[in-house]
Amino acid sequence: MSEVEGYGEPRVVPAVSERELADWRAVHNAIVPTAVLSEEQVRERAGRNRLEVAYLGGVAVGCSTVRPPDAETPAATVIARILPEHRRRGYGTLLYERGLGHARTLSDAGVETVVLASNEEGLRFALARGFTEVERYVLPGDTIPFVTLRLGRPSVPGKESD
Repeated sequence: MSEVEGYGEPRVVPAVSERELADWRAVHNAIVPTAVLSEEQVRERAGRNRLEVAYLGGVAVGCSTVRPPDAETPAATVIARILPEHRRRGYGTLLYERGLGHARTLSDAGVETVVLASNEEGLRFALARGFTEVERYVLPGDTIPFVTLRLGRPSVPGKESD
C-alpha cells in the first residue's frame, strides 16, 4: 500500500483478531457515541459484515464496515470512520474506496452509507462523493438521527435515467 498524501503508510486489515475487533470497536464507539457497541455486538457484526481497521504505525486511525444487502436494504452499505485527529489525510478515502469496491460485488441495487447527523465532516465526505440523502431515522431512546445516503448512479452519456 502506498503512502497517503505524505502522512505515512497506512495498513488496512480485516478485523478478525481480538485486538483488531477491539480497535474497530474503539473507533466505532468514538465516532458513533449514541450507538456504542459491546464486544459481543461487534463479534456478531463481524460474522455478517466485512469489518476493517486502518492502522498508522500500530495505532488504529479508522475503521470501516461493508454490509451486504438484506431483506430491508437491497443495496450494499459502506461506512468509513476516521478518528477526528487523523482526518483530511486520505485515510477515509482509502477505507471508502476499498469498501466501495467490495460493496459493488455484493449488489446491483446500488450502494448506501449511514452517517450520524451530528457528524458534519462525515456528511460532507459522503456528499462530496456523490451520495444523496434518502432517509433520517432516530434509534429508540436517542435524539440524534442517523442519515442514510445513497450513491447516485453514474450517468451514461446519451442515456435517459430511470
